[in-house]
Amino acid sequence: MKNRLRSFLVVVAVLLCAVAAQAKTASEVFEAVSPSIVVVKTYDPKGKAMLLGSGVVLADGLIVTNCHVIKNAAAMKVEYRNKEYPATPRQTDWDRDVCTLTVDGLHAPPAVLGATNLLKVGQPVYAVGAPKGLELTLSDGIISSLRPVPGGQYLQITAPISPGSSGGGLFDNEGRLIGLPTFYLTEGQQLNFAVPVEWINELPKRQAVTIPPKSTQGTTAPQASQPTTTDWLNKAIELEAKKNWQGLKNHALRWTKTDPGNSLAWYCLGIYYGDTKEYAKEIEANQQAIRINPDFAEAWNNLGTAYDHTKQYAKAIEACQQAIRINPDYAMAWYNLGNAYGNTNQYAKEIEANQQAIRINPDFAEAWNNLGTDYFNTKQYAKAIEACQQAIRINPDFAEAWYNLGLADKLSGQTGKVMEVYKRLKTLDPDMADKFFNQIVMP
Repeated sequence: MKNRLRSFLVVVAVLLCAVAAQAKTASEVFEAVSPSIVVVKTYDPKGKAMLLGSGVVLADGLIVTNCHVIKNAAAMKVEYRNKEYPATPRQTDWDRDVCTLTVDGLHAPPAVLGATNLLKVGQPVYAVGAPKGLELTLSDGIISSLRPVPGGQYLQITAPISPGSSGGGLFDNEGRLIGLPTFYLTEGQQLNFAVPVEWINELPKRQAVTIPPKSTQGTTAPQASQPTTTDWLNKAIELEAKKNWQGLKNHALRWTKTDPGNSLAWYCLGIYYGDTKEYAKEIEANQQAIRINPDFAEAWNNLGTAYDHTKQYAKAIEACQQAIRINPDYAMAWYNLGNAYGNTNQYAKEIEANQQAIRINPDFAEAWNNLGTDYFNTKQYAKAIEACQQAIRINPDFAEAWYNLGLADKLSGQTGKVMEVYKRLKTLDPDMADKFFNQIVMP
């Protein structure tokens, strides 16, 4: 496309140690989650085998999978520990590609559900499913991108996904279910996605608004009658990955025209306008997304940043507050709220907002840096130095944090450290280093 700090850092360090202690190895994750994974088999009206997929146990007699795994199936079975059980669709959301199946007689431990809102890019993940019909196969990777969607985050991962993996489980390094992998391959470029676990939680209330599936005589699980939200979203991510901006714009415009009642379509169009700095259009697109879904926290957040870019700071504050009202643990919304407060010189409130962002995400380098500038603006130079050092600890190549650290060093009387900062900036950003030299070193 910022006195209590010391004690706060101690708490953060303790929490980070606790998280590290809980993290499991790949083999430990597999051992913990594999008893909750099943194979899904589908058959045509003549009893001929069709697709193979995977599923995750939610409770006795209940599993979740991707809807496309069971499309056009006249019958289906679930295999678990070399035994087969008859299955029937229970709840279906074809638009989001999430379905549950009733499986008579199946007794298996349920998966532990996690959440996607606090995940980070680079975090290890593990996909467990049945690629090509091979039961209980594990692949590992990292989260390569997180795309905000209503309720959670759509996951792009490096963990290899093969036909048959769809509908299986994507787990974090504590063995919690965070999504359902889906396989998507285009022009030799493998893009692996997973729908968020939150969409499983929303399935019961979503049934009433899902796209009605096309009726196909003799089938129990017909396919959706038009492109789904996941189809549109996967294509948008593909275009973004290729940096095909005009293609992305055209795609988003087609999406809003084809499905004008889809808040995510308008949200994606808003992202395009934000990237191209067409802020008036970004505001309009996010407002439309919010009209459709007033609880779309991510659209409120992006509306706030668009207002901030157009210097409508009161509206920016209000929009970010709406995002936080919906999701109090939305670190980016707290950060953007802090920016809006800073632009109106409300430094005490900006400090509080950035502290909230850091509480939620202790590795939020930008929030630490902004907190440093907040302390600098309130002449709390020792705290400013400490906050900037935290930003640099998280991201050693964060040139702006180095610049702010040098400024705080000089104003606090630690002039001997200023040249060290200058030398570091020369390696990171020569233009910023020249600015630092002229404004900080020389005066």
